Amino acid sequence: MSIAIPATSSTAKQRMAAWVTSALFLIVCLSWGTTWLGIKIAVESVPPLTAAGLRFLIAFPLFLSFALMRREPLLFPKKSRWFFVFVTLSYFSLPYYLLNYGEMHVSSGLTALLFSCMPVFILIFSALFLREKIYPSQVLGIAIGFGSLFMIIRGQGLHLDHAELLGVLAILGAAVMHALCYVVTKKHGSAISVITYNTLPIGIAGLMLFVAGLQFETPVFADISLRSWSALLYLGLVASVGGFIVYFLLLKRLSPIILSFVFIIFPVFAVIIGAWYEGHSISRELMLYSAILLAGFAITKMPVEKWLKA
Repeated sequence: MSIAIPATSSTAKQRMAAWVTSALFLIVCLSWGTTWLGIKIAVESVPPLTAAGLRFLIAFPLFLSFALMRREPLLFPKKSRWFFVFVTLSYFSLPYYLLNYGEMHVSSGLTALLFSCMPVFILIFSALFLREKIYPSQVLGIAIGFGSLFMIIRGQGLHLDHAELLGVLAILGAAVMHALCYVVTKKHGSAISVITYNTLPIGIAGLMLFVAGLQFETPVFADISLRSWSALLYLGLVASVGGFIVYFLLLKRLSPIILSFVFIIFPVFAVIIGAWYEGHSISRELMLYSAILLAGFAITKMPVEKWLKA
């Protein structure tokens, strides 16, 4: 004999699940949206190599604990050792140094907008290496996005002198490397668990960056401000570990396409929070072009022609 579950109880559970999913999605957007301001504050008194290394060294023990609790392997499969080196260098080491360097010359909000180009580079690399088709609507989205980005850079008063140009190129370089890593991971690392993928590479990258910082930047730790230490702790514990765990939970609740819109939404938080902290007003022009930019990049995620054929 079975007991029927009241429909109201089932509806209540569905509503609760929807609220939890929405809250987790908002947490990811907030944690990743505030990452850029955290980097900006960290590099106020910590050189970029050292700052990137300290962030990962702070995050590594928690990642390691998480891996041990779930009994996940720390090492990549033997046939994927080359891939381990690739991830360590092209996802963690070089890109985060470039981001830290870039934020020394570019505002945190603009950094987030520049990095929001990353899904577009994923699309391009997927076409080159995975032979995935790019549809005309996606090409239109790319053109709209980069056209708006150009207008934002011009409107923000960046004259792109030597320092600012290097900052912009460093941030775009980090976005390109992350995109390439995502595509190569799709082809060669799909069998590796998310926890294994992150834990040891983040620890080794942190150590490498920190040692390189000691060698080439010779940081004076007594001169590091409390604000920068607080930012590093936030980046290591909340933005890296917390954001990763919540994103991992959302992977089980949402489709990859819906979840990928995190990359479109978090720059909005970054622009608002960065403008508030740095004392800049958000002009109507910036709001307009930012909305067009993010809409353009959102279009790249929606191959309309493919859906019409289905």
